[in-house]
Amino acid sequence: MARTFPKISKLIEPYRIENGKKFRLKDHDPADTQGLDLKEEANEFLAHGVHQLSDLQQKLYAQDRWALLLIFQGMDSAGKDSAIRHVMTGVNPEGCQVYSFKQPSAEELSHDFLWRSWKRLPQRGHIGIFNRSYYEEMLVVRVHAPLLRDERIPPALVTKKIWRQRFDDINAFEQHLNRNGTIVRKIFLHVSKEEQKRRFLSRLDEPKKNWKFSEADVREREYWGDYMRAYEDMIRHTATQHAPWYVVPADHKWFTWMVVASALIETLQTLKLAYPKVDAGKKKELDAARKLLVEEGGAR
Repeated sequence: MARTFPKISKLIEPYRIENGKKFRLKDHDPADTQGLDLKEEANEFLAHGVHQLSDLQQKLYAQDRWALLLIFQGMDSAGKDSAIRHVMTGVNPEGCQVYSFKQPSAEELSHDFLWRSWKRLPQRGHIGIFNRSYYEEMLVVRVHAPLLRDERIPPALVTKKIWRQRFDDINAFEQHLNRNGTIVRKIFLHVSKEEQKRRFLSRLDEPKKNWKFSEADVREREYWGDYMRAYEDMIRHTATQHAPWYVVPADHKWFTWMVVASALIETLQTLKLAYPKVDAGKKKELDAARKLLVEEGGAR
């Protein structure tokens, strides 16, 4: 008997934040699975989801009107790479662009904080994925205030209002994208401090994962509380109807992948994508091409 899975809308509804005014991070459990025990069946769910995504992405590419920007944020080891890899497998690489934002270069620091993101936005018909993003300004730069000096902003502009001003800048930026056909969806992979520790130890214990380990990641654990307050404030001020946040439980990767895939599928389905219809002129052209091919070799 085929397994019955939860409806996509029901699966993602608890994690979608469109108005952050009353958002509290403590209300969201990183280990939540909605009481489901589907670890063994998750691959089946994901395979079906990947098939749906592939079909939707082909229509998005063919229609060439909309673009989708998917932003992943989360603490180190939250599973951003694995979520992208598992959910996007099977999607045509020609219509999908993944970009990971690292420490800003000297050139990037010589521009405003949104500049490097502008250059990586997906074109129409494409899905763009940001592994980290301009939201790092609201996180690592806010937690480590000296980093702000590296941006060489005129001192008179660095006031107590700078973070609220940057929230406003981001909201305006995402509103601009939305008004021009780029849909923005933001995913915060919410991992617990205990699960992060377990994953760090796994990186140390398993030789094939040693390359992932960074001592700097462990040192950042000292600022866990600061980061959680920064994430909460960030979501409160930048969750909107046109660019919502999904606060996705990340302690159980199988559940994380199910929720992320569902959020992406639902978003693409709302665009009512379809292959372009062929007009009379194009139909005539196709009929002429068929005739030439049939006459060439007797094809049916």
